[in-house]
Amino acid sequence: MSQTVTPYLLYEDADAASEFLCRAFGFRETRREAGVAGGAHLEFETPLGGMIYAGQPGPGYANPSSVGRTSITYVLVPDADAHHEQARREGAEVFEELADLPYGHRRYSCHDPQGHEWTFASESK
Repeated sequence: MSQTVTPYLLYEDADAASEFLCRAFGFRETRREAGVAGGAHLEFETPLGGMIYAGQPGPGYANPSSVGRTSITYVLVPDADAHHEQARREGAEVFEELADLPYGHRRYSCHDPQGHEWTFASESK
């Protein structure tokens, strides 16, 4: 089955976001172009082949942290333990430590430097 829903996250600094997402979370930037409202439009592939879009907010839009809110994006990864180590080492602010959940996922949650909330999970071992 192909992915049918793709998160689109807004970042004030798209270049810094791309650098962090690739370095800390193992994403791969697959596309970069000028956004419709100016700024950058970015596309990323996640470690298991999912897609995430990101861009800079245009008129009428805002990065959630700039208005006191957050977004939550749940991403499956091959190994949550290794991913957790890498993300923490690269500066992700982990606020929910690794845990095995009743529905079969091992996960943790963190914030990136621009305020988005991420949860990364793999199937429990």
